[in-house]
Amino acid sequence: MINNFATSSSGLGALGISWSAFVVQLITFVLAFLVLKKYAIKPIIKILDDRRAKIEQGVSLGDSMVKKEQELEIKVSQQLHQARVKADRIISDAEISAQTIIKEAEDKAVSKADVLIKEAKEKINFEANQLRRQLESDVISLISQTSGTILKKKLDSKEDQLLISKTLKEEQASYYGN
Repeated sequence: MINNFATSSSGLGALGISWSAFVVQLITFVLAFLVLKKYAIKPIIKILDDRRAKIEQGVSLGDSMVKKEQELEIKVSQQLHQARVKADRIISDAEISAQTIIKEAEDKAVSKADVLIKEAKEKINFEANQLRRQLESDVISLISQTSGTILKKKLDSKEDQLLISKTLKEEQASYYGN
């Protein structure tokens, strides 16, 4: 019966296909499909599923890394801001301290200058008084010698000194307006 189909001119036989060969090929295809499905396709699908899972895990890890990077950038930005604020505060404090130190140094310098000026004035007054006394003594001596020469008579030195001192004091009083 199978031969009748193969030799008949109608149906598959007209196309030159043998039913027996077709059935054998169909069984071979189904067996090959089942073997490939069990031993080749399932492991390939498992490998593809594993790869897809790893890729999804990598994408998820990448997303979390991007999120962590953004959080880290925010933290770094905040810390930089805090560091800038601290640095500005330190600089401000240093400027205030420097101004205070400069002010103290200026005050000390002014105070020391005042002391030096006072000491210099005292020294000048002392030396001026000494020079004035020396000048008076020299003037008295000169006047005494000149008067003795002019008068051709010499008073004793005590009287001479008293007379000259009295005259000088009168002259000084009229000169200084006392």
